[in-house]
Amino acid sequence: MSNRFQRGSLLKELRQGTSDVWVLRYYEEKDGKRKYRRQIIGTVAELPSKRDAEKAVAALRVNINSEVRVPQTVLELLAHYREHELTRKAYASQENHLILTKRYIEPRWGSHKLSSVRTVEVESWLDGLKLAPASKTKIKSTFSVLYSHAIRHQWLTFNPISKVRTSSKRLREKDVLSPQEFRDLVAQLSIRDRAMVMLAGSTGLRRSEMIALTWADVNKTTMEVNVLRSCVRNRFGETKTECSRRPVPLHPVVLVALLEWREKSPYKEPSDFLFPSVRLNGTKPLSPDSLLKRSIRPALERAGIVGKQIGWHNFRHSLATNLRAMGVDVKVAQELLRHANSRTTLDIYTRAVSQQKRDANAQVVQMMLPESQKKPQHLLAPIVSETGTEG
Repeated sequence: MSNRFQRGSLLKELRQGTSDVWVLRYYEEKDGKRKYRRQIIGTVAELPSKRDAEKAVAALRVNINSEVRVPQTVLELLAHYREHELTRKAYASQENHLILTKRYIEPRWGSHKLSSVRTVEVESWLDGLKLAPASKTKIKSTFSVLYSHAIRHQWLTFNPISKVRTSSKRLREKDVLSPQEFRDLVAQLSIRDRAMVMLAGSTGLRRSEMIALTWADVNKTTMEVNVLRSCVRNRFGETKTECSRRPVPLHPVVLVALLEWREKSPYKEPSDFLFPSVRLNGTKPLSPDSLLKRSIRPALERAGIVGKQIGWHNFRHSLATNLRAMGVDVKVAQELLRHANSRTTLDIYTRAVSQQKRDANAQVVQMMLPESQKKPQHLLAPIVSETGTEG
């Protein structure tokens, strides 16, 4: 790797009959041969001064030099990571990385030298962002991955982001549907939407996995669905993790619902999507967000389920919570949910539902108290009648 870093030549190019433009001239070396390149950065109307043009060319200059020397700044490290590592990730992961880095990390830290980024400064910056704790944690993780990339290439020996303290505590617990609420919702849905919700609610499939399914993935003999791919914004790719590429069991009732929908669907060949977009003649799956807005949420209201924010991932979370309530072994739950790490499953499992907490508390108190104090219900009556709830 050469240590020569080229800045290129930033020039103003005069144009007749239109606005002048800023042009960056630089060269590329390949197989020992040098080729000169030029790229228009913007018009003088858009970038009035050379200082404005220099700011606009900063990211491009980093990309030009991504193979030239050891990255010195966060922006240079970002360019190297995107070219050599990010492309290995799933499409959704690439999208999340680009959104978080361009919106938050680049503007604040892009020009900083890698050695000048301090743990406490990053922590203070994250604290000041008006975002949910979980979002701050995602930004921290994205930032930390960059330094891990540098350490892997032996450019650095310490990751200052790894010591940053953030809280991933939710501002509110994720809403789940009880078994009764799920039944009430299903009763309000059309044959297609019912099949889709039953599949999501009984298997815990992620929405990107569910809409990528074709009829060839449904095995009637073994009563399983083979999860082989995902679809994010009409881009098909690998599943979230290797563990996600596992078949999931289908309950006979859910399989019947899917087969009933297949009989009605205009697209029922093995290569057709389970839930195709009719507007696009079945060439693409339908939009899960659009279906949620037009069908699922109105059905929730008709079923009398209000005050809960329900999205596709809530069906997966509801399944996990109901498995927990049934006392299903955590390892079995991990297999069903296809979590790559049991810690993810345990995190859900340790959040016991409120009624279970109340029942457990009642049982232990019954053991602790003497017989004469085990039935003080008459003392609670006035409190309940005044507040409408237990204190």
